[in-house]
Amino acid sequence: MEVVNNLDDMVKSFFDSAPVLKDADNISNKLSKFINQNASLSGSEGPRRVVCVTSGGTTVPLEQRCVRYIDNFSSGHRGATSTEYFLKAGYSVIFLYRRGTCQPYCRSLPDDPLLECFKLTSDSSIQVHESHAEAVKTAISGHHDAVSGGYLLKLPFTTIFEYLQILRLTATSLKILGSNAMFYLAAAVSDFYVPWESMAVHKIQSASGPLDMRLAQVPKMLSVLRKEWAPTAFCVSFKLETDTEILLEKADTALKKYKMHAVVANELSTRKEVVILVTKSGKVSVYRENNHSDVESPLINLLVEEHSSYVTDINA
Repeated sequence: MEVVNNLDDMVKSFFDSAPVLKDADNISNKLSKFINQNASLSGSEGPRRVVCVTSGGTTVPLEQRCVRYIDNFSSGHRGATSTEYFLKAGYSVIFLYRRGTCQPYCRSLPDDPLLECFKLTSDSSIQVHESHAEAVKTAISGHHDAVSGGYLLKLPFTTIFEYLQILRLTATSLKILGSNAMFYLAAAVSDFYVPWESMAVHKIQSASGPLDMRLAQVPKMLSVLRKEWAPTAFCVSFKLETDTEILLEKADTALKKYKMHAVVANELSTRKEVVILVTKSGKVSVYRENNHSDVESPLINLLVEEHSSYVTDINA
């Protein structure tokens, strides 16, 4: 079997062999409607900007009729929180998220909102529990305003195949916005996968003995995103490591190798308190201001400034 090394061939092979994306036409229609609607809007600094925020981790199925899968750790907190701050900054957001992970405006709700937020009254009607009334009202209000106003489009994924196919659809659709589009790629994307054509159709039987499986490398789509799908969009990628000694080195490599405009470097144990924004101009440490704030607030402010400078420079 010939090994495919060329990136273009690897990308083509990945998409050609991937299972057909369910509801692809409907997703394309939603994207087209959302982008066209926002392209007609304008703010104090010109056309309304649109950011694609990716959030949560992708799964790698081990069987076509999947029972087992390899998962990537991510709660989706970063992406969901950042989405709120982007909306607050005047952006419209395409929220590409893993099913079951954190959602915008739901951070203040308890972990089990349906059970904890509501109560039965004496006449068997349902009311919001007093202790959660304000949180529920805030969540519903924020989400409703964003969606009904046409500023938030939510697209779910689970597998690596779904994620990359929807990302490609989103990127090629956003291409018409040029530099007014941004990608904030916070999702934890699988590095390896089982090619669909070599995957077991049914549940792998444990009676067969030890499992010996060869994983293929997921093509680095950042390069394709920058060169082909949305070449003039402002692109922000993320680098998460558990070893602080290699974190900044790998962030620098990602910045140069994939021609990102910015890389957010975060170390696993401190990721909620501090991140480092790496750009060609240097490195800036971004800290959470206090125990009641989010590190995403100052981070998004910095990225909005970087994006504004980029738009000005590219249109000069």
